[in-house]
Amino acid sequence: MGSPNKGLGKVEVAVKWDASAMGEPDHDVDIIAATFAADAPHGDPVYLVHFDSRSPDGTITLSRDSTTGQGFGFDEVMTFELERLAAAYGRVVVGVAIQQRGGRRTFADIPSTRFRIAEGYTELAQGDFAAVAGSTAAVVGEFVRDGSGEWALRPLLRGYDTDPEAFTRLMGGV
Repeated sequence: MGSPNKGLGKVEVAVKWDASAMGEPDHDVDIIAATFAADAPHGDPVYLVHFDSRSPDGTITLSRDSTTGQGFGFDEVMTFELERLAAAYGRVVVGVAIQQRGGRRTFADIPSTRFRIAEGYTELAQGDFAAVAGSTAAVVGEFVRDGSGEWALRPLLRGYDTDPEAFTRLMGGV
C-alpha cells in the first residue's frame, strides 16, 4: 500500500542575475546538484549535475544554462524529477557557484542575483544572496527523502568562499 503523504515530485531550481557592465568580464553563475546515497546521506556524493552534465538516469537536468546573465527571467534552470529518483538516493543538495574566470567575484559583485525553488506554480523557496554577499558559492537547499519515501525541501542559505570545484566537495556538509 502506498503512503497517503504527498511529497515533492517535479521541482525546478532557478537562478537569475544581471549581466556585467559593458567592457567588463561576463558573470557566470552555475547551479550544481550533488546526489547522496540513502545509506550515506552525508558521505561523498554519488554523482554531481552541473553544466554539460545530467544525472545518469535523466532525473536531474540543467534545462537552461547562461554564461552571461543576459536574457529574460531566470538565466539558469535545473529540473529535479524527484518522484523518479531511485530509492538508493536519499538526499540531493543544491548549490550555486560563481565561475572565477577573470578574477575573484562574490555575490556582492554580481547585481540582482536571486534564486527560486518551485514545484509547478507553487513557490517553495526564494531569495537573494545578500546574507552571503561575501561568498563565491552557496547552498540554497536540500531535498531529503523521509521514511515513507516521500521527498521534502529543506530551504537553507549557507555561503562558501571557494572555487566551484572545491565547492562540490564541501556542499554536502550542510
